[in-house]
Amino acid sequence: MLLVTVACLEMLSFGLAHLARAARESGERLVLLTGVEWLYLHELATLPPGSIDVLSVDTSDRRAVAEALSSIEDLRGLISSTDTWGVTGAELAAEFGLPGIDPAVIRLVRDKAHVRDLLHREGLSTFAPLAVDDVATMDLERLAAAVGLPAVVKDTSGTSSQNVWLVRDAEDLTRFRHEAGRAALYGRLFAEPFLAGPVYSAETVTWAGHTRLLGLSSRLMSPQPLFREDVTAFPVALPPGEFREIEEWLGAVLTVLGYTDRFAHIELAMTVDGPQLIEVNPRIGGALVGESMCRALGVNVYTGLVDLALGRRPRLLDAPLPGGPAVAFVLAYPDRAGELVAVHGIDDIGRYPGRPTWYPTKAIGTHIEHVTDGRGYAGIVLAEGPTAEIATHRAVAAAGAVHVCTRSSC
Repeated sequence: MLLVTVACLEMLSFGLAHLARAARESGERLVLLTGVEWLYLHELATLPPGSIDVLSVDTSDRRAVAEALSSIEDLRGLISSTDTWGVTGAELAAEFGLPGIDPAVIRLVRDKAHVRDLLHREGLSTFAPLAVDDVATMDLERLAAAVGLPAVVKDTSGTSSQNVWLVRDAEDLTRFRHEAGRAALYGRLFAEPFLAGPVYSAETVTWAGHTRLLGLSSRLMSPQPLFREDVTAFPVALPPGEFREIEEWLGAVLTVLGYTDRFAHIELAMTVDGPQLIEVNPRIGGALVGESMCRALGVNVYTGLVDLALGRRPRLLDAPLPGGPAVAFVLAYPDRAGELVAVHGIDDIGRYPGRPTWYPTKAIGTHIEHVTDGRGYAGIVLAEGPTAEIATHRAVAAAGAVHVCTRSSC
């Protein structure tokens, strides 16, 4: 029997080391249930031996996960902070009598079309979704009449910018039909208007219906028609009044969704008509958003995950945030798909300002199939600065020295 008290059902690519430290500082023991231990080798290597108990289990097998949880002595909490395992984690927490959010809320939030429809009916979204039931018969006239052009068609349960198409004209529609017809969807397809404006992500924590906006991260995207995320910085400097207005608006959105006791990563576009919601993700932001928050806020935000898992008000909701350096990071993609054979220039980034650091996400020999969405980056260059703007300049400059090579591109 494993003498641990908090279990974690998989994790985002980064953040495990911060979570382990948060558990230890809370006097708790942490066990990681994973079927992809290699994904965490970079973080595990930074921790003292014994910081985490790793329990190998096929996490795609719900029964196997339940049996693994049953083997844990004195299990008091379950953390499940990913898109893929969010619903399973919430359901298992409820089945084991552990603290957590209502699984129905996670199921709702993981359905982007359902969220859009509900918010529209409650007056918190200016438009409703259009179901795209048949890719082959979708025509430009119907799309234009229903949601307008340009339109965005996407997967109701997608993640990492996968299965998202911009449709502006007949050429885009042809491309959409070709790609969507053979895409592996997590849910179903729906359409909504394209929101013209820079994209940001609000990082929030909620307890008993009260939401704190910890900050906004900026998002520099690839050129249209793709939606690949390339550069992120935190925290975005907003006037205090605008910050409070967005915090109140997001709180209202989450209240309508019945959202309690959870972190959220909420994407929004700053349009000419003000902020417009893109989607709600029931987790801490991916890539190095969690790392950025820890550095820039001057606190370990992962203590909130531990507190929430144990059913107590997260200290992060009320704690002063002493602050630290602003942070930016660049996702490094290869030019072409293929087998990853080398990453050149990593030794050079230390010459740049901002203490740039390389965070690998893929091992040499990995086959990279997609380079147009978040599945394709081989690593991340992170840098610090006195402001998010300067941190971005430094991260982009350092990332310019890095070249990701696949067998077909080098």
